[in-house]
Amino acid sequence: MSVITSRDNPRVRGWRALARDARERRKAGRAIIEGGHLVQACLDAGTTIESLLIAKSAEAKFEKLVERVDAPVVLSDPVFNAIADAESPSGIAAVIVLPVSKPDLRTAPSCAFLEGIQDAGNVGTILRSAAAFGIGHAVLGPGCADAWSPKVLRAGMGAHFAIEVLEAGLEEAIGRFGGKLCCTVARGGIALADADLSGRVGWLFGSEGQGVSAALAARADLKVSIPMPGGAESLNVAAAAAICFHEWSRRKS
Repeated sequence: MSVITSRDNPRVRGWRALARDARERRKAGRAIIEGGHLVQACLDAGTTIESLLIAKSAEAKFEKLVERVDAPVVLSDPVFNAIADAESPSGIAAVIVLPVSKPDLRTAPSCAFLEGIQDAGNVGTILRSAAAFGIGHAVLGPGCADAWSPKVLRAGMGAHFAIEVLEAGLEEAIGRFGGKLCCTVARGGIALADADLSGRVGWLFGSEGQGVSAALAARADLKVSIPMPGGAESLNVAAAAAICFHEWSRRKS
């Protein structure tokens, strides 16, 4: 099997652009996932891998994953590292085709709506918590970190292949969902334990600094607060989301 050793190879330049630039991802309809865990989650979910990229030194380490993909592409370690976004590349990555179909929010039992959450780690962690607690859909509105950026993908730990993720306008998406909209506020809302979470519930979370915009907050059926007896001013948005998802899941089960 031949090994790509030049960073100037056109395919290498294209893969590097996918890892670095959201505009290139949208233009190509492709994204790069990195690491054995994400590649395995992708394969287990039945998602098509367009190209499997493997560093020469990692062939033996990821032999079982390599066997599951036709015609893997072997790269010299320096070339692989030039593509990878992670500080310590694991030696395996894959090019995947981004989903193009829009999920039917009208039948979703629950959905997470994210407004202006710019931190990639928070976005990915919220998606991971959603998947863990059975929230099967997530809509990322304008101003959120790119759902398919390497950092969001790493923080999501495979959530992208377990739930439906949509990047769209929130006003229209919330309207299509049509269920009870629950907005989290730092203070002044109904205590989470006392909130009516029956029926189809959509969870609305705002940016780390500004919170949910007034326009979207006005559409909420419920404003919910998480009691904080320790006296902290607020919770990290990803932590708040995990607590809300857990409470919803606990009651459903």
